[in-house]
Amino acid sequence: MDSKSKDKLISVGDNISTSESRWTFAGEVAKNFDQHVKKSVPFYEEAHSLAISFSDFFVHSGSNLIDLGCSTGTLLQKLAKHHSGKTLKFTGVDIEPSMIAFAEENNTYPNSVFYMNKDLLEFTEEKFDFAIAFLTLQFIAPAVRQLYFDKIYQLLNWGGAVFIYDKVRAPDARFQDIVTSLYFSSKLENGFTSEEVISKMLSLKGVQEPYSSEANIEMLKRAGFMDYMTACKWLNFEGILAIK
Repeated sequence: MDSKSKDKLISVGDNISTSESRWTFAGEVAKNFDQHVKKSVPFYEEAHSLAISFSDFFVHSGSNLIDLGCSTGTLLQKLAKHHSGKTLKFTGVDIEPSMIAFAEENNTYPNSVFYMNKDLLEFTEEKFDFAIAFLTLQFIAPAVRQLYFDKIYQLLNWGGAVFIYDKVRAPDARFQDIVTSLYFSSKLENGFTSEEVISKMLSLKGVQEPYSSEANIEMLKRAGFMDYMTACKWLNFEGILAIK
């Protein structure tokens, strides 16, 4: 394939265009991201609700909460609303400037919710009682992904927890074929065209690298986590709650 064909823009739905192997969260993506991800990730809203419910078990007045890879800040805004009667600090960190700009523009809790355009590995400001990594770690390069698991463990206070929600691989090729087929069918049912589904798959090559459930657990263990459980799962999407 020549460079011209790689640079040709392809639609992945919801007025978002990219090119093969070059999916990005930059530019105008933030404006349509929430709509796009709701249609792309099964039980997206339910997973948000579960994250919020988990937070009740770990925060108290004076607690800090952090969303790692906060994108548009939607989940952090939901958390702030849910805990509006408590004195808490909410921090959203994302490496993409346009996502942080969008989140700040739509921040309805400026006195308690703060956004930072920063790589998580550079974050040293404070400790947290509850952390969320929602559809984040799958986009971290495998060569350095363990460092991010290590960093999450370091950021938590003792007794604090992280809710990781990520896309995962099936345990073998046969199951992966089944899962992929059903996942693509769900996207078609949600209004994507077959061309958009294929275009999104092509755009994520080399950008998104999901691990298996077992591999994610091993990275949690290497980081220092001893207590963890699978909190939810739908085919190739899984939520894990880990407590320090």
